[in-house]
Amino acid sequence: MHSKIPALAGSLVVVAATLLAVPTAAQPASAASAPAATGPVAPYSGLSPAQRTRLREIARDTWTFFADDVDPHTHLPLDNVTYAGGSSSPTDRGRYTSSANIGVYLWSLVSASDLGLISRDRATELAKQTLREVASLPAYQGFLYQWYDTDNGRALLNPGQGDCPTTGGTFDNCSFLSNVDNGWYASGLVVVKQALPGARKTAAALLGRMDFSLFYDDRAETHCNTNPAIPGNQPTGQMYGGYYVGSPPDVGDNWTHYYHNGALYSDPRISAYIGMGLHQMPGNVWWRSWRELPPPAPYDDCTSDPDFSWQGQWPMTGSWQTVTDPQSGETFPVWEGAYTYPGTDLRFIPTFAGGMFEALMANEVVPETSWGTHGMGLADQRSVAVQQKYATEQLGLPVWGMSPSSTADDTGGYSGYGVEGLRFPYFGAGATAANPNLGLSQCHGCAGEDVVSPHASFLALDVAPQAAYDNLVKLASLFPGVYGSHGFFDAVNPTTGTVGHRILVLDQSMIMAALDNALQDRALQRHFADDPVSSVAHTYLGMERMALE
Repeated sequence: MHSKIPALAGSLVVVAATLLAVPTAAQPASAASAPAATGPVAPYSGLSPAQRTRLREIARDTWTFFADDVDPHTHLPLDNVTYAGGSSSPTDRGRYTSSANIGVYLWSLVSASDLGLISRDRATELAKQTLREVASLPAYQGFLYQWYDTDNGRALLNPGQGDCPTTGGTFDNCSFLSNVDNGWYASGLVVVKQALPGARKTAAALLGRMDFSLFYDDRAETHCNTNPAIPGNQPTGQMYGGYYVGSPPDVGDNWTHYYHNGALYSDPRISAYIGMGLHQMPGNVWWRSWRELPPPAPYDDCTSDPDFSWQGQWPMTGSWQTVTDPQSGETFPVWEGAYTYPGTDLRFIPTFAGGMFEALMANEVVPETSWGTHGMGLADQRSVAVQQKYATEQLGLPVWGMSPSSTADDTGGYSGYGVEGLRFPYFGAGATAANPNLGLSQCHGCAGEDVVSPHASFLALDVAPQAAYDNLVKLASLFPGVYGSHGFFDAVNPTTGTVGHRILVLDQSMIMAALDNALQDRALQRHFADDPVSSVAHTYLGMERMALE
């Protein structure tokens, strides 16, 4: 079932949903008509010497966080550290971790070395310590479970709920392998392989254990959006959001516990880049995943396609295009549409809940801005423009940048934040062309719009250097409590000024990666680009032309 795919293989996925929309005006040229990407990662520019100096100071402060965060015995990164009231020393620690946390911590080690904050030898030593521990963790076919106790390395049911008595055979986190989290873990291994030669053998061995076809739904496809012959009318050819060890989705009613990462433009696409690059998933995943939640496929027998008319902006302009996969030569109908910011001609691709890391996190390692100038890279730019415009014009905030983060208090909470466009009209599934939904994300009411996270501005540094830098300056100036001895805290409510004095290793690592790219000429992206795993991403990003021009 999970066989290796020879040659270039493509696959991309993202969030699950089940319901639909109708086509309206025709739009872009076929993706297959776009030129293939050529050339290396583009050079980075857009910051003055003084701005670069200030960002280096932030990088130095940010790096000091990891001394508080990483367990000195297991060498695993803790999920979070709290500095209640703005304390310079920890008041609480989240002594658990995930595969995503481990992967992005590896980014941070490489970034610290690139930025000269530690030597390459020291970065190599730290990476090997962590990787040796990771090699001993309970795992399945090289993939890591959802949570681990950083004190002892055992799998956890949930943070605070105790170690798993066993793994496998249940429908909970003691059996669950997250597709996207393991994608981030794999991305860290790829970067370490290229940036730290002394740790290459260990990283390569761990990566070699993983076969991302485990997450690919390889059951029969149709030319419709789903296959009604499959129990549950499943969108085959996409990635699953995860895998329950001992309970595969094609056995009995196990499928009722599974969902598909169906939306292309969201953070699970990292697993598609990796799975494609390792030739473990075919190009079907790229084309079968939805750039936007589509109307019924344009065939008479697709009456059972899901109804996505509940989504944030509907009806949506677009058209069906026929594309040819560059590897298999197979053709696919692809819905190429876009949202339009109300009252403007600003076209963009929505994420599921409007969060910044859904849109831009993959660009920290995969050079979307260099290789996807008509597709993903352009979508990344437009995501930043939408975040800026909505926060300042509709919400009247002095700063922007919404993304899942800690709550803006010291309760230790975490929540989803994003630009959903809740200020715009929404009529639900009953929307019509006369009374359209005008939201900015696919989901409506899934995220709050009252908290800004600094990591969102750092993610934007690659596509909007000046705007992102200016926003960071405003954050530190207007809300001085958001910056401490270890860099930026995780969250601020720009209306009340309250701050969440917690730092997540995930968000701090995104900051380190963004600074590495901004100050070292996209170094982290170039490390990824130097690895053979990147060749498929290069091909598919280059041929994609989304409905944005």
